[in-house]
Amino acid sequence: MTRYFTNNFPVINLHKKPFIKSEVVTQMIYGDTFSVSKKTKLWLQVRTKEDKYKGYVKNRKFSTFLKPTHKVHVLKSKVYKFPNKKKKTNELSFCSKIRVTENKGKFLKFSKGWISKGDVKKISFKERNPFKKIIMFKNIRYKWGGKSFKGIDCSALVQVFLNFNNKFCPRDAKDQVKYFQKNVKLKNIKKNDIIFWKGHVALALSNKKLIHAYGPMKKTVIMGINQTILRIEKTAKLKVIGIKRL
Repeated sequence: MTRYFTNNFPVINLHKKPFIKSEVVTQMIYGDTFSVSKKTKLWLQVRTKEDKYKGYVKNRKFSTFLKPTHKVHVLKSKVYKFPNKKKKTNELSFCSKIRVTENKGKFLKFSKGWISKGDVKKISFKERNPFKKIIMFKNIRYKWGGKSFKGIDCSALVQVFLNFNNKFCPRDAKDQVKYFQKNVKLKNIKKNDIIFWKGHVALALSNKKLIHAYGPMKKTVIMGINQTILRIEKTAKLKVIGIKRL
C-alpha cells in the first residue's frame, strides 16, 4: 500500500531535478498529498496524489497523511497563533486544505494555528460555477510553475479552481487540452470555455473576454478574446489549437 504524506508548509516548490537551481515545474500548497519514491539526505523524489505530478522537493519534516475537513475559498487566508487576529503567523493560499481539530467563536483550529471560519468551506463544498471566483487572481504575478497568490501560471489558474471543486484536472496545458474532450468553435465560445495554444491556456469569462496568467505581461490579466488570439499569433507565432467545454 502506498504511503502518503501531507504538505504542511504554505507553499513548496517541486523541482525538475534534485538541486535548488533546477527548474520549478509546479508547487504544492498546504494540504496537498504526495508519496515518496526516492529519498536522500537533502531531497525527496515525490509524486503528488492530486495530479500524479513527479518532481523533487527539499527533504523537510512533512506530516503523515491528514484527511482534510475544510479548504480555503479566499485568495489568501491569515493563520493566527490564537483564536483572535492579534498575531499572524502565516498565510494559506486559495484551495489549501486543512484538518480542523477545534472550533472556537469565529475561528477554527488546525495543526498550524487558527483560521477565520469565513475563509474556509467544508471539503465537500462545490460551486455551481467552478470558476465563479477566478477574477480574484487578477493582477497576481505570473510565475512559471506557481500555484498560489504569490505567483501562478496559466495552467495552474485553471487547475486550482477545478481542484477546489473536487474535479480532477491535469497540471500542464499540454495534458489539459487532451483531457477535456468537448470541442467548441471560436464563433460559439461562451463563459467557462477553455482556450488552448501550444504551452498556454486561458479561460473565457464571456464570449468577448478571457482571463489568463500571461507571461509577457508578468501577471494575471483580463483581455479581449480576439485581441489575445491576434497578439499571441503575432508575438509568439502560435495559433489556437483547441477550445474545450467542461
